[in-house]
Amino acid sequence: MTKRTKRLNSLLKEVLSEVITKSVRNPNVAQFTTVTSVEISKDLHYAKVYISVIGNESERNETISALQSAAGFIGVHASKKVVMRHFPTLTFKLDNSVDKQLKIDSLIEKINQEKKSRNTHE
Repeated sequence: MTKRTKRLNSLLKEVLSEVITKSVRNPNVAQFTTVTSVEISKDLHYAKVYISVIGNESERNETISALQSAAGFIGVHASKKVVMRHFPTLTFKLDNSVDKQLKIDSLIEKINQEKKSRNTHE
């Protein structure tokens, strides 16, 4: 990944976060929605926008669906803040890395508790 691509990904992440929180007025977008990362294609025509949603499975799915249906609206608003010859087509994806990290943390905590209980019984 080039330096330019990294800068663009970072800039798009910032701008898209702002547009989603301030401009998108869809009740299906969960209140705690975060843009975790953006991956723009080499030709700069497409961008995958990874979203983290605090909520249950149906809230997550509704949020992704609502954002995808508002992708054109979000792109238009974001393009006013980012100067690009061609603003990329946005695709929204659910980022499960936070969930995975919480699960890993939980497993590590269980292992530590198990070790402590074994040490106290010996």
